[in-house]
Amino acid sequence: MPKDYLKNANDRYDVVVIGSGLGGLTTANVLAREGRSVLLLEQHYKLGGMATWFKRPGGKIFDISLHGFPYGMVKSCRRYWSKEIADSIIQLEHIRFDNPMFSLTTTFNRVDFTKLLTSEFQIPESTVNEFFDTARGMNFYDDQSLNTGQLFEKFFPGRQDVVRLLMEPITYANGSTLEDPAITYGIVFSNFMSKGVFTFKGGTDQLIKSMENEMKSNGVDICIRANVEKINCQGGRIRSVTVNGREIQADVVVSNANLRATIFHMIGEEYFDSSFVDQAKDVRLNNSSTQVYMSMKPGETVDPSTGDLLFSSTANEFKTELLLSRDITSRTFSFYYPDLRPNRENRQLIVSSTNANYEDWSGLSEDEYLASKQDLIETTFDALEKYVPNCRERTDHAEVATPLTFEHYTKHIDGSSFGTKFEGLAVSRALPQQISGLYHAGSCGIIMSGWLGTINYGVIVANDVDNYLISRSTDKPTSTTV
Repeated sequence: MPKDYLKNANDRYDVVVIGSGLGGLTTANVLAREGRSVLLLEQHYKLGGMATWFKRPGGKIFDISLHGFPYGMVKSCRRYWSKEIADSIIQLEHIRFDNPMFSLTTTFNRVDFTKLLTSEFQIPESTVNEFFDTARGMNFYDDQSLNTGQLFEKFFPGRQDVVRLLMEPITYANGSTLEDPAITYGIVFSNFMSKGVFTFKGGTDQLIKSMENEMKSNGVDICIRANVEKINCQGGRIRSVTVNGREIQADVVVSNANLRATIFHMIGEEYFDSSFVDQAKDVRLNNSSTQVYMSMKPGETVDPSTGDLLFSSTANEFKTELLLSRDITSRTFSFYYPDLRPNRENRQLIVSSTNANYEDWSGLSEDEYLASKQDLIETTFDALEKYVPNCRERTDHAEVATPLTFEHYTKHIDGSSFGTKFEGLAVSRALPQQISGLYHAGSCGIIMSGWLGTINYGVIVANDVDNYLISRSTDKPTSTTV
């Protein structure tokens, strides 16, 4: 008899949250703190979405997600999660760039970048300060016609080396391109520039476990292997969800799934205005990625001077299409030193990340797919050799995740690593106007991508939901005893 993963779930909740990415987790936790009854449903057997982990024999634990986020995570985690989680966030002090244009190491904050840009790149300090101030002053309501490439041309005309320095880390962090609106770059960049790049000491397994414990202490009911087949609406309002064949009633549904999957797969376009459907169909998915996970043999280590994050490229110039090409020239290496990412045998872990197009992997035969994965491993070792000599011989495990891998485990359409492009944010925010009680807290519109963006979006949506539930309770007629 199959296991009933919903056996402890009630028949009705104030809020059902679909998906346990950082946005969904945060929404659930904040609402439970406010006294709402919350059910969190996750189709995978682990929580975390793209911020999760996997194990391999020999004490190897690999983080799925890229390890690097702004200092704002400390404040958000302390306020909306716990002091324990916030206190486990530490700075990555050695961010390294190596490409044909320049080679340098930085702490990746405004002071150090200003010094680099004025001394190494000979940019006037006044120009640097004006650029930083402009980026910091950007917000969601600014003009969206100026794209990131035009922003750079305004301040650093013809300086492709400067563009590369300023752009590569943000592309790595959330998939941003030169063609995206400048505000999607400026807001994220200025967040990083406040105090540098940070990560969670202990790995995502510890992070997600701490978050799970916090949610349970606040009363969230959590069900894994719970696949939501349908979000049910009636009379322009949310009625329930159908999950693993069972219907569970709810006043509110918050989807942490892909935005387009939420609208077109879980609900159906017949429930929305035709103009909204057209707008939703125009929302572009963000790109996917590939990763190569490597574990060095017991006792093998990497010199810390190699860096925490290494932006490596053999391309002569920075171009978006080159970052997505199957002919990989740019890789970001994350070095997980044993004191940062503890594991049973104190193994040194390395993860190589590259942006990728789903179409380059989806049309392959099984043999072609396996051969392409193996080729990615071998070419990654070739690229890593420059920084970790004899890396191939010193490594005892290597495996690949592709866009198809992310599609399989997260159900993100086309394996999108960063949700949708910027126009998705307006569609996401407009869902409650289409169907009362329907909200979305998934990764959308670069600004709300990455660890900090998704957590903060979860908080925003939780506040919207709480206000909606308050308004519903005050709208209900009170009974009068005669």
